[in-house]
Amino acid sequence: MTPGQESIRGYPQVPPMDTSALQAYCTQHGLSIDCELVSDFGESLYEANRVTNLTRVPESDFIVRHVIDSLLVQEFIQVGSTVLDIGSGPGLPAWPVALARTDLEVTALDSSGKMLGFLRQWPLPNLIILEGRAEADLPRSKYDVVTGRAVAPLAIQLELSAPAAKLGGAVVPFRSSREDIQVSEKSLGHLGLELESTHVRDVPSTDITRVFPVFRKVSKTDSGFPRPWGKMRTNPLT
Repeated sequence: MTPGQESIRGYPQVPPMDTSALQAYCTQHGLSIDCELVSDFGESLYEANRVTNLTRVPESDFIVRHVIDSLLVQEFIQVGSTVLDIGSGPGLPAWPVALARTDLEVTALDSSGKMLGFLRQWPLPNLIILEGRAEADLPRSKYDVVTGRAVAPLAIQLELSAPAAKLGGAVVPFRSSREDIQVSEKSLGHLGLELESTHVRDVPSTDITRVFPVFRKVSKTDSGFPRPWGKMRTNPLT
């Protein structure tokens, strides 16, 4: 048994997560976050992950690859915004963003009851949990910012996201490269979107790069979008 690990009823006490990288990131970006709560959330996530598949990221990478990675998008969200996270899973990026940005109202959307069942154990005053499918269950033109990590190929993610964004709002997806933000002007026109800017951010202490294209909602999305999931998959926008 290593120093600091004391036996409790025969089981070793697990050391708390190292949140120093998170503390440094938040200090650098002027954020205040409850690192102890983040650690508790992470430990609970991986405890549940032993019996329910919630994440494939190793526990040792939780702080950097889940929490800090989630927070990268907050830089592009204006104060007081309503935010929708499509395909939030167990609350990523929605939960860290809501925790660090109490000025926001964040909605976590997912179709998986098991994912949201975990997230419901970790309520926040400014976090709304919504079970449903983006192509069928979302109100139109409601949110200032629509985002999501690892949702789908970009064209599908934009088709799912654009109808929910307010006119003048933005769709800001997590992407992995500059080559992964190409959509034709014709397709963007159907969705009412226009590419306004592109931002590249590195995930600290990793070789992972995040690209955040900011698509501005400049007109209403055509009423035929989003299409049913099967049509989007077999005939995606180009």
